[in-house]
Amino acid sequence: MTVVTVEQAVAAPYATRQLADLGARVIKVERPGEGDFARRYDTTVHGTSSYFVWINRSKESLTLDLKDPRGLDILHELLADADVFVQNLAPGAAGRLGLGAEDLARRHPRLIPCAVSGWGTTGPWADRKAYDLLVQCQTGLVSLTGTPEETARTGISVADIAAGMYAYSGVLTALYTRATTGEVHPVEVSLFEALAEWMGQPASYTRYGGAQPPRMGTQHATIAPYGTFRAADGREVLFSVQNEREWAALCREFLGRPDLTDDPRFATGSLRVAHRDELNAIVAARCARDDAADLLKDLEETGIACTGVNDVAAFLDHPVLAARGRWREVGVPGGTAQALLPPADLAGVPARMDPVPAVGEHTEAILRELGRTPEDIAALRADEVI
Repeated sequence: MTVVTVEQAVAAPYATRQLADLGARVIKVERPGEGDFARRYDTTVHGTSSYFVWINRSKESLTLDLKDPRGLDILHELLADADVFVQNLAPGAAGRLGLGAEDLARRHPRLIPCAVSGWGTTGPWADRKAYDLLVQCQTGLVSLTGTPEETARTGISVADIAAGMYAYSGVLTALYTRATTGEVHPVEVSLFEALAEWMGQPASYTRYGGAQPPRMGTQHATIAPYGTFRAADGREVLFSVQNEREWAALCREFLGRPDLTDDPRFATGSLRVAHRDELNAIVAARCARDDAADLLKDLEETGIACTGVNDVAAFLDHPVLAARGRWREVGVPGGTAQALLPPADLAGVPARMDPVPAVGEHTEAILRELGRTPEDIAALRADEVI
């Protein structure tokens, strides 16, 4: 499969990187000179941003000025033989360039277009810009994240990731449909609606419970005990009790208080949530007696799901990732970087982990494929079309 993408930032590049992971040829169209602005979000990976390195491996970079008719013509030459076209241009820009779904259906009837927008391509907010944190705010996610005293942004670009995942699965579905029925269905995903789907549980809780789940830090709004507790050595331990069998085991073997199993305050999950403060005080007192390593050992022996709380540096050295060989080295402009294998392992299919391209690295090679001569390419470069 060939995927041509006019993409920037996170959501669309995340979708197309996963298509590249599966072996698709992904041609990334960037602005001449500066390229995708996500290249400069930071400079931590040999001068390239950590965001860009994460979501742009295994792609080819072609620079084109799409406002120049010659650049747009080159794009259409590519689309003529492509299977998928992905774009997350600014609101209205695709339509102005003749790259909307209806225009593309007339000119390239086999092509599957995928549009990634902020708020949808129709509706009252279609012309608004959208960034990840704006969407987190509008879906109510920020109001759920943090402590009782203060809201917080989710620490990763969760709206972008959600939209990228749905764009990826939508494109795969459209490819499968085209292969089995011959029908072509354009794909559209918005950051807002992708994250809205992930808000399904708190939405139902709020609609039918009369109030939204409270912000509770690492505690769980509807399960107790569930959260972090501080050990004698100052480290935090997190554990979760999911059912009555685990609750009885926790009381008997970890807390040493079998009488709590049927205590009227804690006899059901809902009662434990209602009396969370009293329950947490009992659990906290027990955790304060031992160091974290001993607490985790006791909890594991009791059959309670538990963990220490890693920082990112500890995650990088995680024994599961090391033992399962999940890290690979990929080329990046100016050096190499460690990257995780794609999460879905296909038996017998080696993971594709090709380099992250420099801006316009593949421009001349792609233009030669399209029949351009060295003189043609030099003229396009002189006019800053590429």
